[in-house]
Formats: sequence, C-alpha cells, structure tokens
Amino acid sequence: MIKNIFIHGVVSLICISISYGFSSILNDDEWKVDFFDDFDTFDHNNWQDQRIWVNNEKQCYVPDNQYNTREVSDGTLKIKLINIEDNIVCDNMDKYGNQHPKTPYVAGRIASKNRKEFIKGKWTARLRIHGESQASMFPAWWILGAQNNEPPVQESNENICWPLTGSGEIDIFEHHGDFGDGHYTTGAIKSLGECNKGDWWSLRTSVNTSLGDFNEYSVEWQDSDLVYRLNGEEVYRNEGLGDNYPEPMFAILNFAKITDTPMKGEWVMEVDWVKHEKRS
Repeated sequence: MIKNIFIHGVVSLICISISYGFSSILNDDEWKVDFFDDFDTFDHNNWQDQRIWVNNEKQCYVPDNQYNTREVSDGTLKIKLINIEDNIVCDNMDKYGNQHPKTPYVAGRIASKNRKEFIKGKWTARLRIHGESQASMFPAWWILGAQNNEPPVQESNENICWPLTGSGEIDIFEHHGDFGDGHYTTGAIKSLGECNKGDWWSLRTSVNTSLGDFNEYSVEWQDSDLVYRLNGEEVYRNEGLGDNYPEPMFAILNFAKITDTPMKGEWVMEVDWVKHEKRS
C-alpha cells in the first residue's frame, strides 16, 4: 500500500513537472504588446514626417499634412498620394544631394524613426487600399534599420548606408500597381555587402489578397527565421536570416508613385492601427 502511494506520488510529481514545463514554454512564446497606435490622433511621439527622394519616385513627400496627405479621421490614418494638377517646387533630396524636380504629385510618408524603434519582435499593421489598383501606385508598410544615414539624420550613429547591417530593410507589405490587382509582395532585402547594393527579389514572394479589405500584415522573428503573415497565417519565411537584421528598426508607411504613368485624383492607403510586440 505504501509502495503504491509512493509510486502514485512520484508519477504525480512527474506529471506536474511536465505540465509546468509545457506551460513555461507556452508562456515564453506569448507576445506582449509594447507599442500600439490606433490613430485617434496623429501622435508626434510615435511618428515624424520623412521627406526623401528614393527609387526615382515621381511624387514629393510633404510635411505637416499639407494637401491632406496624411489625414487622421474617424479613428484611422489615411496616407495619400494626390495629383494637385500644378507643378510645385519639391525640397526632397536623394542620397547624392540631388533635388527632386517640380511635380504635381504630393504624398505622405511617416516614420517612427527616433520615436519607436525595436530590436526583433513582431511588427503588424491593419490596413487597406482604397479603390481599384492602378499602374504606378506603390503603397508600402515596412521597417528599416535605425542607423540608416538618410533624412532625417538626427543622431550621431545614423551613419550606415542602405542596406548594410544597421540599415537593413524588411518589406512587410508592398503593392506595385503595374503588376496588376489583388496581390502584394513581402520579404527582406538581401544586402550585397556594399552601399546601395541590395537584392530586391530573391528573399521575397508575391501573395494574393483583396487589397480593398482590411488585412493584418506582419513580420516576426521566430528563432533565426523571419516569418511573414497575412491575417495571422504564415505566407512566407526567410529561413535562417533573422539574425542578419539584429539592429533596432523603425517603421515606415508611405504611398509612392513609381513610374511616369499619369494619374488623376488621389490614391489612399488607410491604416487602422500599427503595433509592435515582444516575447513575454
């Protein structure tokens, strides 16, 4: 009888230990939100306007919601690209010191640089694109290494050129309208080891979805992998590459015009919220 009680006790202790172990593993895997913006207002503690000329884009990024290019209303952010039908002088500069030419296209671009920057974890945005996809439209939700040396340069350590470590790029959502409707691309930029030398295509995939519906687009570090999700479901994975992006990273939301194809009116990317999570 005593022997049976002893054996029962040992088995119970083992079961409790196993259960506790599994519980600890599950708890270690839980995400904890450490940044969340639901855009009730435009919070300057979270975001700043970013005025820059890259990729030979055709629009001028303007600050302070000029022309209503980063409207916050009804609990969402609307990042817009607008044809104002009048060429304006644009003060955006490229990384070589060249000034953007006059253009009738103005747009919003915001970054959490020097506001909200995080090492690894998980970034998610819930967003949608208004209306039909059109040629030349290029809305994006992405993250960039915090030591990037492009404007605005505000800290002494912002001296690393794209896409070297410290200035690495991960694209969570990009839609290029010239390749048709109902899709986006997601993935990382592969550094080729030199300034301004990046492989855009080998570490990404195209995903089909309804762009006009609110969807959650995310990337997370899972062990040494980068895992990309659409509404919580994995759609792509950069295996073994997560440690290539060890630096603090900031988020960017922008709407660009990528080719000379003309457009009228406005294009809108509506963002319900943005968040970052870390392992608890």
